[in-house]
Amino acid sequence: MTRSTSRTAASKGVPFVSSPVLATKLPAWRSRVVLFLMFIAFLTLAGRALWLQGMSTDFLQKQGASRYTRTLELPATRGKITDRNGQVLASSIPVKAVWAIPDDVLEAPKEKIRQLADLLDMSERDLRRKLDSDRNFVYLKRQVDLDTVDKILKLGISGIDTRKEYKRYYPEGEVMAHIVGFTNVEDKGQEGMELAFQKTLAGVTGSRRVIKDRLGRIVEDIEAVREPHDGKDLALSIDSKIQYIAFSQLKEAVEKNKAKAGGIVVLDAKTGEVLALANLPTYNPNNRSVLTGAQLRNRVLTDTYEPGSTMKPFTIALALEHKIITPNTMIQTAPGKLTIGTATIGDAHAEGLLSVSQIIEKSSNVGTAKIALQMQPHDMWDMFTGVGFGQQPKIGFPGAVAGRVRPYKSWRPIEQATMSYGHGISVSLLQMAHAYTIFARDGDLIPLTLQRSTDQPIGQRIVSEKTAHLVRDMLEMAAGPNGTAPQAQVPGYRVAGKTGTAYKIEHGKYVKKYVASFVGFAPVSDPRIIVAVMIDEPSVGQHYGGQVAGPIFSAVTANALRALNVAPDSSVTNVIIPTEPLRESL
Repeated sequence: MTRSTSRTAASKGVPFVSSPVLATKLPAWRSRVVLFLMFIAFLTLAGRALWLQGMSTDFLQKQGASRYTRTLELPATRGKITDRNGQVLASSIPVKAVWAIPDDVLEAPKEKIRQLADLLDMSERDLRRKLDSDRNFVYLKRQVDLDTVDKILKLGISGIDTRKEYKRYYPEGEVMAHIVGFTNVEDKGQEGMELAFQKTLAGVTGSRRVIKDRLGRIVEDIEAVREPHDGKDLALSIDSKIQYIAFSQLKEAVEKNKAKAGGIVVLDAKTGEVLALANLPTYNPNNRSVLTGAQLRNRVLTDTYEPGSTMKPFTIALALEHKIITPNTMIQTAPGKLTIGTATIGDAHAEGLLSVSQIIEKSSNVGTAKIALQMQPHDMWDMFTGVGFGQQPKIGFPGAVAGRVRPYKSWRPIEQATMSYGHGISVSLLQMAHAYTIFARDGDLIPLTLQRSTDQPIGQRIVSEKTAHLVRDMLEMAAGPNGTAPQAQVPGYRVAGKTGTAYKIEHGKYVKKYVASFVGFAPVSDPRIIVAVMIDEPSVGQHYGGQVAGPIFSAVTANALRALNVAPDSSVTNVIIPTEPLRESL
C-alpha cells in the first residue's frame, strides 16, 4: 500500500486493528489478569521485605551473629588455701589447653605432626586418633605448661590454638593430701577442702563476646558481658610444722610395724582447731596418674574401728558422775575373768583387788565391766552419744562418718559390759580425739573446726569439772611407768592418755588382726593438745596400743609442744620404760 493510500484509509475512519497484522487475537481481559497478578506479586514481595526488615530484625541478627560471634568464658582465679600461718598449701598457676581444627592440622607435614605429638607427650598414633574426628573442634591436651605451649605455637601448624586456664599446685604434696584434696581438669574440687569449700574457692567466671573467623581466631572484641570474680582464699587451722611432724612419725611407724594403714590427728584443746591430720597410705595430688581407693581414703574421718580400752575413761567418768564409785573404790578383778550369761570376758593380767584408778592404769576389762553393770544402759548410751559417738561430726568435711552405737533398749548384759571397754561399738579416730576434749578441758565438749579460728568456742557440759580432773589423773597414771603406755611419756612434760587394742571384724566375725591405738593429751597441768593415733594391722610381732601407738604419741607430742612454745611442766627429763610394760586387755 502506498503512503497516499494509507492516508486515505485513515481519513476515511478505517481502524488499524482492521489490519490483519495488527489485529488482536486474545481477549482484552487476559491482559488485565496478568497485570493484576504482577501487582499481587509485587505486593507480596514488598510485604515480605517489610516483614524481614521490620518485624524479624532481631531474629535475623541473632542467626547471623551465631555464625561469627562467640561468647568466651573468662575463668576466675581459684582462691588459695593456706595453713594457719599463711603458708600456701594450694594455689593456681596459669596454663593453657591446646585445641585443634582436625581437618586443618592433618594437612600439616608429617614431621611437624610428629614434633607436635612429642611436645604433647603422646604417641603420634594417639594424636592422629584424636584428630580423626568429624567435629570442628577437639582438645588435644589440657593444662599444658606455658613453655610447652610456646614451642607448640612456634611449629606454625595451621588449625592449632590455645585457651587460657589454670592448674592447681600443691607445694606440700603427700603430707597435706588428705586435708587439702585436689581439683579435676575443670578446676572443680574433688576431694578434701577443695571439695568442701568449692563455692568459696571457685569464684564466679566472667564472659565476653568476640567475632571469630573460620580458623577460630579473634578478629574483633565486641563487649564484656560479665567480669570474672576471683575465689576467696581459705585459711585452715592446720599448722604445717605440726602436720609434717605427725606425718613423718606416722610414716615411720607404719613402715616399722609393716602395718596396712595408719592415721593421726592433733587437736588444739583450747580452741577445737585441727592442727594436724594425716593418713597412710597417701598420694601426691600433683601426680595422680596412678591412684587407688586405699590412697584416697581419709581414714581419720571415714574409717571406723572398735576403740577398745580407749573407751574405758568414759565409763568410769559416768560412774563418778552418778556417785557409784570414787577413784579409791576397790573392785575385785580376780581371777582375771568374768562370766556373763554364756560368755566370759578376761584381762591380760590377773590383778586381783584394784582401785578404780588402778583399773584405768592397768586397763582391766573385768573391773570396767563390773562398774558398767551397776549403771543403766540408757545412761551409758546418753554418755556415749553425748561426746559424739554415733553422731556425724559437724566439721564440714566430706565423708566424715557417724560410727555406730546401738540403741540401748536392745543391749544385753554382755553387750553392756563389752561396750564399756570399747567392743561392740565403732568410732572414727577423729570422734575419739574429739571426745577426749572433755578430759583435757573441764568436762565440756567444744566443736571442732578445720578453719583457722580466733573466736572462743562455746562448750557443752558433759561431766563436771571435778570428774574431768579425776579422770585426767587416772589417765596420767595409765601413761606412767606402771601403766600400759610408759612409751607414751614425754621428757619435760606430764602426759595423760589411754591405750587401745582391739580385734578387727571381717565378714561379721572377729579375726586375729589388730587395731592398735592411743589417745592422750599434754601437758596435764594445762592441756594444750590432744593427739590420737591409730595403726591398722601391725604385723611384726607387737600389736598392743602401748607398744605400737604409744611411741608415736610421745614423739609427736614432744615436737608439737616445742613448736607451739608450750612451757614444760615436769622436771623429769629421763623417761623410765619397764622391760616388760603392761599390756592392755583385749
